[in-house]
Amino acid sequence: MPETFFTVWTNVFDRGRLKSGESALFHGGTSGIGTTAIQLAAARGARVFATAGSDAKCRACEALGAERGINYRTEDFVAVVQERTGGRGVDLVLDIIGGEYFPKNIAVLATDGRLVQIGLMGKSPSVTIDLNQVLRRRLTITGSTLRVRTVPEKGAIASALRAEVWPLLEASRVRPVVYTTFPLREAAAAHRLMESSEHVGKIVLTINSV
Repeated sequence: MPETFFTVWTNVFDRGRLKSGESALFHGGTSGIGTTAIQLAAARGARVFATAGSDAKCRACEALGAERGINYRTEDFVAVVQERTGGRGVDLVLDIIGGEYFPKNIAVLATDGRLVQIGLMGKSPSVTIDLNQVLRRRLTITGSTLRVRTVPEKGAIASALRAEVWPLLEASRVRPVVYTTFPLREAAAAHRLMESSEHVGKIVLTINSV
């Protein structure tokens, strides 16, 4: 919970300024970050789209609150979002890929849209930016990492979570998504499952305290 909820809150709602009534696209919708972002954004009144790598995972995104899961292996997420929004695009994109996704993320943003980059899983960390698009549509491009934040910075995020997110958890409107658990002695099997990308949400290792 700390890793995913801290990351989503600070990037989607703090840096990304996502508000009720706006729309968002989350890449990696069935990851720990993705499942958290979908639930929090939907619970706070945003319209949500998410990408995933199979039709089954797209349906899992929709079950968590996404209006439309988009299979990035068979569909163009820009075309799908533009069609669903009447050509407007989304107000926020949260991206863990970078690289070849960057120009498509720019294309899918609405006027005054915000791209928040939190990962670089793509083939290259370097991209070419069409600054004309940034200027004409008043786009914001930002990014962050969580681990290097100072203790006071992390404390401020924790305070915001207690005020804004913990009530949603207590009311069961959002929840951490756990795909399965493994005893610590089977950590290798847990890693094999993670590498297969078949899971939705988190894989948890359990420790016997006895």
